[in-house]
Amino acid sequence: MKKRLGSIFMAALCAFAFTACSSENNSSEQNSSAGNSGSVSSSTPQSSSDNSTPTISNAPEKVVITALNGPTGMGMVKLMDDNEKNDYGYEFSLAGAADEITPNIIKGEIDIACVPANLAAVLYSKTKGNIQTLAVNTLGVLYIVENGNTVNSIEDLRGKTVYSAGKGATPQYALDFILKSHNISDDVNIEWKSEHAECVAALEANPDAVAMLPQPFVTTATTKNKNMRVAIDLNDAWDDLGLSSSLLTGVVIVRKEFAEQYPEAVNEFLARYSASVEYVNNNISEAAQLVGNYKIVTAEVAQKAIPDCHIVCIKGNEMKEKLSGYLQVLFDQNPESVGGAMPSDDFYFGA
Repeated sequence: MKKRLGSIFMAALCAFAFTACSSENNSSEQNSSAGNSGSVSSSTPQSSSDNSTPTISNAPEKVVITALNGPTGMGMVKLMDDNEKNDYGYEFSLAGAADEITPNIIKGEIDIACVPANLAAVLYSKTKGNIQTLAVNTLGVLYIVENGNTVNSIEDLRGKTVYSAGKGATPQYALDFILKSHNISDDVNIEWKSEHAECVAALEANPDAVAMLPQPFVTTATTKNKNMRVAIDLNDAWDDLGLSSSLLTGVVIVRKEFAEQYPEAVNEFLARYSASVEYVNNNISEAAQLVGNYKIVTAEVAQKAIPDCHIVCIKGNEMKEKLSGYLQVLFDQNPESVGGAMPSDDFYFGA
């Protein structure tokens, strides 16, 4: 598997995911993110197990595709495997952090990429509209974890210290928003770390504290420390606020020029990707082996983590509704988190 590394760029905006992906590849125990039950696109692909290369008009010689070592990569493993067997003309690479690939996207060297949701909006602004979102691929992957059983609701965080990575990115925006919505922002001490492993170490050193961690790193941590438990799924905490939006982690984006030049190739990719996501969610054991083969996380961790990772493929109008609502929440807190302005309608492919 060829890895593409770019210069570090805009780390503050895409550190985690969020960095739901950002520091995932620092070791096989630090990979984080998602895959489970959310909505899966119902579009019918030319089967993900099709042994023939489809023929479409005006097809590109190759399609350069990048995902992250986390939920976005996990949802794509079946398609990656099919591509190796059938030669669809896709050139895949996996990166450890979104900031590694951001410069390559801006320079037009990557055709399709899986990135944090807020970064997609930032890239739309940076490229003057030359980025479109194809699909939401990961819902929220953040969890509050503790040693013991003192936290069972957001209100229980009052007076606590929360360790987390992802300052200046989705983890911070999501947690800040939820705490403010419960009017306890001033009563919770958030201590930001650079890596998820630091959060776990701090949690072990301070039993009274809690940590905010992403999947599949949550599974790795709780497997190694039997006293550690998942206290709150932030997806549930977000939904409990009764918003029209959902907590999102990642999206699939495409260069607008590429989509306009090769619309059939883009739709073919979307169909195959949708089938890959469906396969991962419905065939967890087999998908976990593929995740392990591509060294995203170990197969053992993937087997346990996939059901809690919220891997999806949401397209069209539903994608626009969920993503625009989520970006609006971020914009209201910090406009720069989405590039300074809300994206226009042309940001949403097929909506």
